[in-house]
Amino acid sequence: MTRELTSDLAGIIPPLTTPLTADGDVDTASLERLCGFLLDAGVDGLFVCGSSGEVALLSDAQRAKAIQVAAGAASGQVPVLGGVIDTGTARVVDNALAAQKAGADAVVATPPFYVAPHADEVIRHYRLIAAAVDVPVVAYDIPSATHSPLTRSVVAQLAGEKTVAALKDSSGDLDGFRAHLAANADTGLRVFTGSETMTDVALNLGAHGAVPGLANVDPHGYVRIRQAARVGDWATAASEQERLRRIFAIVDVADRTRIGLTAGALGAFKAAQYLRGVIDTPRCADPLLPLESSEIDAVRTILEREGVLG
Repeated sequence: MTRELTSDLAGIIPPLTTPLTADGDVDTASLERLCGFLLDAGVDGLFVCGSSGEVALLSDAQRAKAIQVAAGAASGQVPVLGGVIDTGTARVVDNALAAQKAGADAVVATPPFYVAPHADEVIRHYRLIAAAVDVPVVAYDIPSATHSPLTRSVVAQLAGEKTVAALKDSSGDLDGFRAHLAANADTGLRVFTGSETMTDVALNLGAHGAVPGLANVDPHGYVRIRQAARVGDWATAASEQERLRRIFAIVDVADRTRIGLTAGALGAFKAAQYLRGVIDTPRCADPLLPLESSEIDAVRTILEREGVLG
């Protein structure tokens, strides 16, 4: 990714699901179809191998394959961000080099996890990643998964020294998000929300864009929010956001006494993509259990009610 493109990184960048075949390999045909579906909707980038892409459950080979397929599908139309998320720096650097080789225009990394890093160790982690690759590094704050939040001071230092080019904030802390925007007003850091339900609010606060998992299901809705925000039509943006909030209820249809939070949410995203004819099977990666037919029917009902399925 060129310096010019990095400075212009903005808009709706869906964190793609990773379609899988019945035997659990990356379904390249479905992934190409998903990329085309998102590009046709007018998204501004593709983020492959993030949380919605089940990055923690994929093999190294599967990660590289998914990034390579997306980069080929994008063909330079939009930037492709490759998730290189892993427990520690050595593995993240290996993943980052593989992602760059596979065609990623930027790499996305969380802080180290499983360990409990000091702030200076988190800074060192990102410096070592940035030194290893020739593409920009995006910092990903998702403390619900890493238990290692990216603090305002750490992000500001990394941004000020140009170690990271952007931040994806999935902390769920709206005041903290606002603080990141204020602290980095002069650093050039591109700040994105990872929230499905607060995209309009984040853009109104000055966010550069959004990385919402629900854009896998209804990318057109998020593109409409972006378009409304760009002309200051916040009433239209809020109305569209409210519709998407109702669609987001699909993540709650699964019986949580039977499957976990992640399987329920990502299973619902994939079920919706399956119902829309975008992917061939709603299978999640092992060991996640699938939605049952009644739960897929519940997803269908919500999509029909909100005009996603005709």
